Amino acid sequence: MSKRDYYEVLGVARNASDEDLKKAYRRCAMKHHPDRNPGDAAAEAAFKECKEAYEVLSDASKRRMYDAHGHAAFEHGMGGGGGGQQGYADINDIFGDIFGNIFGGGGAGARGPRRGADVGIIVELDLEEAVAGLDKRIEVPTMAACAPCKGTGSEDGKVETCTTCQGRGQVRFQRGIFSMQQPCPDCGGRGQKLSNPCKVCRGAGRVEEEKVLSVKIPSGVDTGDRIRLTGEGEAGPAGAPAGDLYVEIRVREHDIFQRDGDDLHCEVPIRFSQAALGDVVRVPTLGGEAEIRIPAETQTGRVFRLREKGVKSVRSRGTGDLYCRVVVETPVNLTSQQRELLQQFEATFSGEGARRHSPRSSTFIDGVRSFWERMTS
Repeated sequence: MSKRDYYEVLGVARNASDEDLKKAYRRCAMKHHPDRNPGDAAAEAAFKECKEAYEVLSDASKRRMYDAHGHAAFEHGMGGGGGGQQGYADINDIFGDIFGNIFGGGGAGARGPRRGADVGIIVELDLEEAVAGLDKRIEVPTMAACAPCKGTGSEDGKVETCTTCQGRGQVRFQRGIFSMQQPCPDCGGRGQKLSNPCKVCRGAGRVEEEKVLSVKIPSGVDTGDRIRLTGEGEAGPAGAPAGDLYVEIRVREHDIFQRDGDDLHCEVPIRFSQAALGDVVRVPTLGGEAEIRIPAETQTGRVFRLREKGVKSVRSRGTGDLYCRVVVETPVNLTSQQRELLQQFEATFSGEGARRHSPRSSTFIDGVRSFWERMTS
């Protein structure tokens, strides 16, 4: 199969400038890149075709030969071929900001040692603390910059540029059609070498330390929320920037309230006499006490809503509600007088008239009776 014209592959005119070629190659490679078209053989072939075309046309001498002789210029060893290392430096320049280290991570951002590692810590709070917010003192075991050498790793402050990576901290190598980068093996990605390492940190520029910080916890946080403290993670090697500290919030279970987003839920126990006759009961809230008016003949499970007695989270503008679920409590430790009064009360539930005083019980009994009749018929 004959090769397509390189200008046609990139979709440019024969008098296209270097900038036009670069833009055209970027469009073509992004469209057909294997990472964007996994398993697509046609896309992979098109990607290689784009790369080959750009390698030739971006090189002034190869472009002159191609313009004069076409593809024949690179056959039978003429011109050195189009598949060598020449084009990869330009590829890095084009795609350093798009594909990162896939093409070698070009650009100044890849130079020098990497920043320190990020650190994560879990902070447990009571519900009241999470809702109100507070300044929390935390202790974080981390790697801090060595004080004697000021994080340089050098005893006398003198450093030498690494000759292997020329101070870039990265070395480039070829893998298939890709040019890759990795930290320099001689300097560990620092870009510098130490002739007189610090005796305290042994040239690392970092020492283990327990850092004490005061973290401002905003009001309304909930379990799973994270707070980022920039630059409070591990110190970078040999003076590189520090990583970040991530504080993850976990709210302990509360004895009374259960949180659901901005809303709070609780159970309110009442005596059966209060449920039957009605009453006003006081319930706790995070801001103090509030009153609920219990109507007569209230059953277990009825929910009362107290507006804006919940939580105002960090993500919402309004305050949630408090939902109070009534639970009718059976009395215990009865006195003889109470027992006698209950027996007298129970004696009133006799005959057909008793059904109207216990509608749910009557419905249940009727349902059981109907069930057994169907089973035995």
